[in-house]
Amino acid sequence: MMKDFYYQYTECDSTGSRWRVAIPLDPGSCSDLPPPTRGTDCSFSCQAGMFLEMSTQQCTPCAAGSYSLGSGLRFDQWDAIPVGFTNLASFLDSGPNGEDVQSCNSSSWTPQGMYLESNRDECTVSLVYVVHLEKQGSVSFTYQYPDNNILFEFYVQNEQCQEMAQADDQKWIKVTSNGDWDTHTVSLKSGTNILYWRTTGILVGGKMVKPVLLKNIQIEGVAYTSECFPCRPGWFSSMPGSSSCQPCPSNTYSVKGSSSCTPCPDHLYSLEGWAECKVRPPCSERDYFQIHTACDGEGKTQVLYRWVEPKICVENVTGAAELPATGQREPCPPCNPGYYNSNDSTCSPCPPGTHSDGTYACAECPAGTEPVLGYEYKWWNVLPPNMKTSCLNVGNSKCDDMNGWEVAGDHIRSGAGSSDNNYLILSLHVPGFKVPASLSGMTGGEFGRITFVFETLCSADCELYFMMDVNTKSTTVVESWEGSKERQVFSHSMTRNASVTYTWAFQRTNHALDVRRYVGDVAKIYSVSVTNVVDGVASACRACALVPQNSQRAGSSCVPCPAGFYIDRNTNRCQECPPNTHLAGRHTYGEDACIACGPGSVSNKEHSRCYSDCSFTFTENNRTLTFDLSPMSDVVSLTVGPSFTSKGTKYLHLFNVSLCGHEGRRAAVCTDNVTDVATKEERGDVAQFVNSVDSFICQSTIIPTDGRGFRMVISSQSVSLADTFMGATVEAVLSGVSAEPGLFPENTRDVPDINFFYRSTQVTASCDQGRSSVIIVRCNPEKSERGEISVPSSCPAGTCDGCTFHFLWESASACPRCTADDYHRIEGACKGGVQQTLFMWNEPKLCVKGVSLPPPSSSPCEVIALWLKMGLGGGAFVALLLVSLTFYFWKKNKRLEYKYSRLVMSANKECELPAADSCGLTEGEEPDDDVVYAQKPSLLGKLRAIATKREQRVGAAELAVRPLGPGMNPDAPPPRRSFHRFST
Repeated sequence: MMKDFYYQYTECDSTGSRWRVAIPLDPGSCSDLPPPTRGTDCSFSCQAGMFLEMSTQQCTPCAAGSYSLGSGLRFDQWDAIPVGFTNLASFLDSGPNGEDVQSCNSSSWTPQGMYLESNRDECTVSLVYVVHLEKQGSVSFTYQYPDNNILFEFYVQNEQCQEMAQADDQKWIKVTSNGDWDTHTVSLKSGTNILYWRTTGILVGGKMVKPVLLKNIQIEGVAYTSECFPCRPGWFSSMPGSSSCQPCPSNTYSVKGSSSCTPCPDHLYSLEGWAECKVRPPCSERDYFQIHTACDGEGKTQVLYRWVEPKICVENVTGAAELPATGQREPCPPCNPGYYNSNDSTCSPCPPGTHSDGTYACAECPAGTEPVLGYEYKWWNVLPPNMKTSCLNVGNSKCDDMNGWEVAGDHIRSGAGSSDNNYLILSLHVPGFKVPASLSGMTGGEFGRITFVFETLCSADCELYFMMDVNTKSTTVVESWEGSKERQVFSHSMTRNASVTYTWAFQRTNHALDVRRYVGDVAKIYSVSVTNVVDGVASACRACALVPQNSQRAGSSCVPCPAGFYIDRNTNRCQECPPNTHLAGRHTYGEDACIACGPGSVSNKEHSRCYSDCSFTFTENNRTLTFDLSPMSDVVSLTVGPSFTSKGTKYLHLFNVSLCGHEGRRAAVCTDNVTDVATKEERGDVAQFVNSVDSFICQSTIIPTDGRGFRMVISSQSVSLADTFMGATVEAVLSGVSAEPGLFPENTRDVPDINFFYRSTQVTASCDQGRSSVIIVRCNPEKSERGEISVPSSCPAGTCDGCTFHFLWESASACPRCTADDYHRIEGACKGGVQQTLFMWNEPKLCVKGVSLPPPSSSPCEVIALWLKMGLGGGAFVALLLVSLTFYFWKKNKRLEYKYSRLVMSANKECELPAADSCGLTEGEEPDDDVVYAQKPSLLGKLRAIATKREQRVGAAELAVRPLGPGMNPDAPPPRRSFHRFST
């Protein structure tokens, strides 16, 4: 019977013919099968809405409730992975033996009903489909790819598993805006085609990635389809021969293969495309929202409350909330700056050349001033004409007719949306920028700046995105904030003059929730201002430079100053900034607008930027060190890593460093090549602006090629770490930025480190003051002239807090230039009447270039032996000592003899001389009065003898004058004394 088998064609032979054969449903039963018959030719196909009825081999219209593409396949139902699709998960880097890491077994593309969602982790997951085409065809698919932290590629292999030749812009998928769907189409060759949709997450820094969404895969080129596809639940096709199905309207539903939709009962509801009805819940505060009416003719406004559409709740049940009453009429808030209140109580822009703060009529700017053009929105009674709001649903549910944001007086807030994963969009279009004449002297590259104040109040995983679309070419996410954020200010600079659309997108949750559970989570924007807009309005006037007096033009009109010139306060004429100052503020009025460059830096000719000329001078303790760092001026690259994420993905940090820049240009460039290849057709000035950053120091995240299956190194997440050069000094702190020398090994040499300080003023969600960087330049004679740069071992990514980056650059070029203090002279021996003088560097040598060592020199000399010199010197010293002692004792002896003679004379009153002494001994006299030494006394003995001699003389003198004692005869002769002189 027919139900026991089905028909299938054989492969086409070389003549283009084939046979229709019957295949039993039960492989064990082969009886009563119809014989093979010649089939239709291989090029035969049916039109859309038709299928090939195999029993008659005729094209037959599809029945109502089904559809056909004729010669194509369409996959638009994602309640489950369709038959024929396969998930292949592996790790980005295979194991040491080539095996796949087991932690990726659970990673896959996940069906979410309306679409297919990719993995959110670091695994590489491929969605594979094999199709055989009888003729050349194509594959197209609709996708959403908002996060380039996931690599998303599509490629095709043949039946030998060889990758088909594809251009990069076909292989790498273009990034889309948040909530936007795009379509990608690739041509296919006849034969077997293996289609791969492959995603790999890059979870560097712990931030969650947003998945890729895929739907509506359509393949053209199959020769026929032998059956029609039934409409998926919630969809229908009412006419036979349909090529597609339509979604059921709200409050209706359908089952699979329906030709019409069934209305829901009154107490139930459904949204567009639902396959079932749900019970209507009681109304609550989350089911209505507040708006402000436009100002009426009396300048009044009032608060209104409206139900969120489509309304799904029930009012007249117990516990249900009612719609609040309309508020009282209140005076309208003032107009926004640059607008005035017209007669019909609406705010109108001030005419060109006039200004207003929103509370008074527009006034002309006085002579010598010009209007400050821009947008400034701080009152939100009505949405400004150049702003739009919309709602985008991740799936297919419609919210296009809903407002994404609602005005609320002093702020604008996110609306309700149809479900929590809607993207609530608010956009502001800026046609271009024009730097006013008063700011023309500023050449820092800023054409305009957008600043806004916002806050988020969230209980789930909400996220607020701030994006910009330059020249409607490519949308990039400038910054995003997750979760609740306190009221804060964010500012972004526009460095190119281009048309740009700024977009805020708020999503309450990025999970597939088709309900309004977190409608109370909101984002609020209080004010938005954009400077230097071409068609902007003015809230104030700014002083400008006047035409010089010797000009033929009127002297009251404003003229632009040349680059690097400020406006003199006294004369209102252009005046060039002093040397080594730069115009870096927000105005050019007055000399104080010229800001002095930091230590060790100079300004370029335009006074737009300060930079180092790769030279440095340092003076300490009357010692001056001069450094020539020019060998370190070229851009150097530093690769740090590898690092591994929580799942083990290997990645590297690449730093490009330009120590001095080139005449103030920021020479280090980092490029995001994933985005670059995805927008190959748009590559150019704008694409470079979007996809690369130039700076003194920039950083990229690198995914290496080994083990990944990708053909090229992936570079992404490029950021600037150093837009401006603050200065170079040996001090550890400059303008609040610390060098943190303790992060690196101690400098043990007698040459100070030079600290180069940089800052990037672009604030981020985590660095409210922007990023800063410090390069410690250290003398190391053991390194080359170019040297080596490194990051702290304790902070392997170069930063410990994510906001301040630290580098150590050791180089021989960082040693000072040599001076005469860096060498010493050595006197050689006197040989042959010639003495050599040599010069040697002080060790260790800590200088480069500069002065050279003087050449060796020679001079005549006399040859005198060293022992002879010492002998002559010692003899002369001894002789001088003896002469001194002799003279000293001679003088001493003369003084004692004089004193003795005086005593003798005073003792002899009659001036008679005493009787001569006799040399003989009288009878009975003992010879013991004096002792005469026959042996020559020593020097010490002589001194003692002199002292004894003096005592004897004094005693004799006392005896001579002493009166006679009793019993003594005065006439008797005096006792005989014997005096012996000793000569020294």
